[in-house]
Amino acid sequence: MTVKVVESQQELEDAYSVRRVVFVEEQHVPIEEEIDQYEEDSVHFVMYNNGLPIGAGRFRVIDGFGKVERICVLKNARKHGAGKAIMDSIEAYAVDSSIHKLKLNAQTHAVPFYEKIGYKVISNEFMDAGIPHKTMMKNV
Repeated sequence: MTVKVVESQQELEDAYSVRRVVFVEEQHVPIEEEIDQYEEDSVHFVMYNNGLPIGAGRFRVIDGFGKVERICVLKNARKHGAGKAIMDSIEAYAVDSSIHKLKLNAQTHAVPFYEKIGYKVISNEFMDAGIPHKTMMKNV
């Protein structure tokens, strides 16, 4: 498995393809909410396994914080360290960019995953795209 910063239109399409499967098809998030107005302001990440895209995420800077968004892994690739590898890559990118406070909005079922890698819940539960979330933060 390899995680890379998106550098081409094909890699961006690969990241979008994973996001469409996970968020739009599996979780029924409307496509217009999933692919949003922040795409061009984000640094995108894509994970490949044997040349096939299996994971994605994006990162942007808001008010001095790194905002980690759209972390997803295809169903058949979950539970094998893919999510952690994507997060490790995003966190390394943030540190290289001198960003040391990261924030994300985790779906509540994913909170234990993020807690395991050092994120702390900083909000009450809220709904986003019809899915319960909590905001989490980590210093890197």
